[in-house]
Amino acid sequence: MAEVIRMPRLSDTMEEGNIVGWLKKVGDAVSPGDILAEVETDKATMELESFNEGYLLHIGVPEGPIAVEGVIAIIGEKGEDISDLLEQVKAEANAPKAEATPEPAKSAPTPAPAPKAEAPKPKPAPAPAATSTPTPSVTTSATGNERVKISPLARKMAKDAGIDIWRLQGTGEGGRIIKRDIESAIAHGVPAASSGGQAGAAPQMMQSTTIDPAIYGDKPISQMRKVIARRLGESKFSAPHFYLTMEMNMDKMIVARKAINEDAPVRISFNDLIIKASAAALRKHPEINASWLGDKITYHQDINIGVAVAIDEGLMVPVIRNADLKSLTAIKTEIKDLAGKAKSRKISPDEMSGNTFTISNLGMFDIDEFTAIINPPDACILAVGSIAEKPIVKDGEIVIGNIMKVTLSCDHRIVDGAKGAAFLQTLKGLLENPVKIMV
Repeated sequence: MAEVIRMPRLSDTMEEGNIVGWLKKVGDAVSPGDILAEVETDKATMELESFNEGYLLHIGVPEGPIAVEGVIAIIGEKGEDISDLLEQVKAEANAPKAEATPEPAKSAPTPAPAPKAEAPKPKPAPAPAATSTPTPSVTTSATGNERVKISPLARKMAKDAGIDIWRLQGTGEGGRIIKRDIESAIAHGVPAASSGGQAGAAPQMMQSTTIDPAIYGDKPISQMRKVIARRLGESKFSAPHFYLTMEMNMDKMIVARKAINEDAPVRISFNDLIIKASAAALRKHPEINASWLGDKITYHQDINIGVAVAIDEGLMVPVIRNADLKSLTAIKTEIKDLAGKAKSRKISPDEMSGNTFTISNLGMFDIDEFTAIINPPDACILAVGSIAEKPIVKDGEIVIGNIMKVTLSCDHRIVDGAKGAAFLQTLKGLLENPVKIMV
């Protein structure tokens, strides 16, 4: 019997998913564990796995956004009649639209033609004209003002492998370049973007090696960027932020880090030390390790530190759980693993939830100081700047010191200025005397 496959809720904040490419086509055999499609959620690009066995009889959304619980496919026996099921699916899909049309009609008579506006939806129909081949072919027909249709995962893979996406013909829906195209391009030796172009190649291909037209012009907003905009907008304009900045002398920390890394199999970074010190400071100041939940404030027993990681599509915040109980080596290993997953969009929603405090470090970009927007529902976020040599007064003399500035953004509904300042003083004491972190 045919089964309807619906868009699952792949993260706690997900309201809709975006189908970026199908790895199966209508008529293909499907087994449990097979990957049906690539789905972009608000937090990652994930592979939609099948739990059914049979044949793919219907694809509800070839490409584009679909709400959670929306119908994306039907799997059943080969040759099974699904006409009644399709009618049921269509009736279900049309039901919300029938309720939505009277709303605008109250304010103005013009919404009456609204159903006609749905007519352009069939426009994606010409897409099947793109050839579908098992291996991507080299093409030189792309013009300078066209955009390459490529999934976020495939674009990341192509960038890492040095593959020139302008020289590929995608095998996904509508000619979109997807994961299997990049894998095949690597295996079959398609020329890399750094090859400099071939003699006699069209001028537009020569231009594509230096300017990628795909990065310019209007672009649809990704599910991740939608959530970033919504959550940070809500945080900035609903949580009354205030900021506390403090300078910290990192002279002893530099010496301590060098000693730690001399014979260590895993090299500890300054960020690892800051995470460990912050976790120790939070244990002494539980009022900072808190969340605003509307009608109550929760003071967390566990110290779960979110670490902001920048990726091409936005910002992800993997979470180091019970950071105060973990060694520096364990923290380093976990961050490396989670950051790698985040950048390849393979991180799970569970690995990005449960944060009670967040750290955003831009020191590696030579940023002296900055203010960060609180990552809800946290009470605070710590913005970390670079370590720079500056003249300081020590024992009555001007000497050169290694100074780092940190700024604590606080939600004034939870944290008052004195509490935030006390936390920074404790953090300063730990970073300036790193032996205390180990106690």
